[in-house]
Amino acid sequence: MGSLGAILKHPGDFYPLMKLKMAASNAEKRIPPQPHWGFCYSMLHKVSRSFALVIRQLSAELRDAVCIFYLVLRALDTVEDDTSIPTDVKVPILKAFHQHVYDKEWHFSCGTKEYKVLMDQFHHVSTAFLELGKRYQEAIEDITKRMGAGMEKFICKEVETVDDYNEYCHYVAGLVGLGLSKLFHASGAEDLAPDSLSNSMGLFLQKTNIIRDYLEDINEIPKSRMFWPRQIWSKYVNKLEDLKYEENSEKAVQCLNDMVTNALTHVEDCLTYMSALRDPSIFRFCAIPQIMAIGTLALCYNNIEVFRGVVKMRRGLTAKVIDRTRTMVDVYGAFYDFSCMLKSKVDKTDPNATKTLSRIEATQKACRDAGLKNKRKSYILPSEPRYSFVLVVVLLIILAILLAQLFASRSSNY
Repeated sequence: MGSLGAILKHPGDFYPLMKLKMAASNAEKRIPPQPHWGFCYSMLHKVSRSFALVIRQLSAELRDAVCIFYLVLRALDTVEDDTSIPTDVKVPILKAFHQHVYDKEWHFSCGTKEYKVLMDQFHHVSTAFLELGKRYQEAIEDITKRMGAGMEKFICKEVETVDDYNEYCHYVAGLVGLGLSKLFHASGAEDLAPDSLSNSMGLFLQKTNIIRDYLEDINEIPKSRMFWPRQIWSKYVNKLEDLKYEENSEKAVQCLNDMVTNALTHVEDCLTYMSALRDPSIFRFCAIPQIMAIGTLALCYNNIEVFRGVVKMRRGLTAKVIDRTRTMVDVYGAFYDFSCMLKSKVDKTDPNATKTLSRIEATQKACRDAGLKNKRKSYILPSEPRYSFVLVVVLLIILAILLAQLFASRSSNY
């Protein structure tokens, strides 16, 4: 759960955090008994805990298909990410990965920690894949084949232009959006969304991750991973790694703001995609990550800490997003609030300020045109009233009681 200091500072986070903790605990208890499905869902919790929570809301059939789709692409991505694998070994694996999913015996040792476990025991994923319906298998195979080919293309190709950047993000994330839309359609729950909108859903998430993960990627050993396009960063520094040095702080922030502004071009497509969804569980599955993305961009914008460490939403706010995202009205509200946060950080002297403000205003207009009322209570913007000392004490007492019950329960099991 969130740190005690964060809860004391944001007491309103306490209840959503408790609900999230209980949901996570319940999800872990409902791991399927079959060895291969048990492995898949256990692994899903390890490689993406938040995704595992959201996926649990889907219908059983679709949940299984999305789980396997995610793990197959996570495994493919593990091969691409491992900079220690020689190119002549990596390329054939990427090109043939869509065939390996049909082979119950295939595995390849690479990656680290839980990702290495996934690769070493990939036969469990293949076994589960072969139990999916034919339409689900075809959709997963198609996207895996296209993604592997795209990854191969960029092994020996730098991300030079913004067009290259969009193409790379299409291969590693836009195709995920297309694949999910195919799975939703195969389940009979949704119409097949236009490829352009599905692609934007993936690009918005991927570009947010690329922005947030700059320092981790640039410090990758044995070789840096560089996804920021030269067309953007070369306006500010001579080398991409120069952005992390303190003497380049001003230029680094300007470059960061340029990257965030580029990501914001996908917002309107994302809102259009989500507004067309009919199934409540599919809607939440899609909407929660998108809100997290706009929230992360708002935190990263104009923030030098992106080049010093990790910038991410506090756990309590994440819990609130998961708890309060139910309808499209909630999505419009969150996007509007985070865009307000972003707008408040724009420095008029920034070289991209005009362009950034234009993108923010387009987002806010889309939210207002959908019927969003400006005067509404926000759980995102720092406008919550100060909580009294008494309330904080009560929260601490409740927390102590819950912890005591938890320890008592564990003791009784021994």
